[in-house]
Amino acid sequence: LLDSADQERFDRLRYVEIKHGRISQLAFLGQITTRAGTHLPGDIDYSGHSFDSYPNGLAALFGPDSVPDRGTVQIFCFIGLLELFVMKDVTG
Repeated sequence: LLDSADQERFDRLRYVEIKHGRISQLAFLGQITTRAGTHLPGDIDYSGHSFDSYPNGLAALFGPDSVPDRGTVQIFCFIGLLELFVMKDVTG
């Protein structure tokens, strides 16, 4: 796969692998934390739905009690903005 790759390509792949590993670790901790019953305090929207009123795991995205579609789109857009503008590959 990397027989003819230079050092710059190798360093880029290493950076991406470390970043994805950190994201996976955060996702795992978030899953464990919410399954243990710890949720953010307060309401998630102006309608009065609290954070703990939504189910854990994939049921939060799919199913009868899932997060509304607009909320899911907002979450993915926020992640995209973080990816493009905050989590930059800064060398040095």
